[in-house]
Amino acid sequence: MRRREFIAGVGGVAVWPLVARAQQAERARRIGVLMGAAEADPQRKGWLSAFTQGLAELGWTVGRNLRMDVRWAGENVDRMGIFAKELVDLQPDVIFSHTTPVTAALQRQTRTIPIVFTFVGDPEGEGFVAGLPRPGGNITGFIPQEASMAGKWVELLTEIAPGIKRVAAMFNPDTEPFVRRHFLPSFETAARSFNVVPIVVPIRSEAEIEKVMISLGREPGSSFIPMPDAFVQVHRALIILLAARYNVPGVYQLSLFAREGGLLSYGPDGVDVFRRATSYVDRILRGAKPADLPVQLPVKMEMVVNVRTAKALGLTIPPNLLAVADEVIE
Repeated sequence: MRRREFIAGVGGVAVWPLVARAQQAERARRIGVLMGAAEADPQRKGWLSAFTQGLAELGWTVGRNLRMDVRWAGENVDRMGIFAKELVDLQPDVIFSHTTPVTAALQRQTRTIPIVFTFVGDPEGEGFVAGLPRPGGNITGFIPQEASMAGKWVELLTEIAPGIKRVAAMFNPDTEPFVRRHFLPSFETAARSFNVVPIVVPIRSEAEIEKVMISLGREPGSSFIPMPDAFVQVHRALIILLAARYNVPGVYQLSLFAREGGLLSYGPDGVDVFRRATSYVDRILRGAKPADLPVQLPVKMEMVVNVRTAKALGLTIPPNLLAVADEVIE
C-alpha cells in the first residue's frame, strides 16, 4: 500500500511541472471596456459582440485566457469618470475605449495602462496622441472619419433635398467640444460652396433639441446635420421624431439613425471599426506599445437611405444615391 502511495506521489511530482506550465501559458489576460453608450443600445451591443468575436478569432476567448470587465456609461460624464477609475483600479493589461469623453475620462486616470480607442473624432486635438502616425504615449486607436466628412454630409443633403437654403450643425459642446474645431470649418466651407447658409446650434437638453427643430420647421428650406456626438446618439429617437413632425430633412453619421426613421446616413461601419480594433488589442497583449501603433482611419463606409421617410418629407431620392446605397429602406 505504501509502495503504491509512493509511486502515485512520484507521478504527481512528475506531472505537476507540465500542468503548471500549461496553466501559466493559459494565464488569463484582463481587458477593461468602457462604452460611451447605454447597455440597452442595440447597435453598440452588436459592435461589442463583433469586438468579442474578433478577439476570439485572434485566440483570446473570454473564460479561457481572457477576462473582460465591461462598463456602460451612456451619455453621463460623471458615470464615465466613476467607471474609468473602477477599470483603472483593476489594473487590466489594456483598456478598450469608445467615444471621446470616455477616452478623456480614462486618460485622467492613467498614463501607463495601454488604451485603444474607437469613435474619437480628433485624438490629436484632444491631446490623446502626439500625432496620428506616432501616438507617442499609452493611447492609440481608430477614428471614425476625417474632418472633411462634414463637407460630404452637406453635399449629400443638397442631393437628397435640393431645395434647402440653410443647414444647421447640431451638437452638444459639453460632450463633444472637438466638433467646433474639427468639423465646423469643413461644414461651413461646404455649405457656402452649395449656396446654403450654415448655422451652428449647440444642444444640451431635450428641451433645446425641440426648440431648435421647431425653429427650423418654421423656416422653409431648413435642414440639419447632427454632428458625431454621444449626446445626439442617445437622443436620436427624439431628433428623428421631431424632424418628421416639423418636416425637416437631415443627414446622419450612423446607419442606426436611418434604420430608425432618419432620412439618410453615411458614415463608418461600426462593426468593422470594432473588429479592426481587436488587432491592436491583440498586438498590445503580445507586447506591442501603443506609442508605436499609428492611429487608423476607417476603411469601410456605409450609406443607408430611408425611402419611406423621404416620401413623408415630400422628397424623391435621386437614382444615383439609390444606386450606391448599401441599404435602401422601402
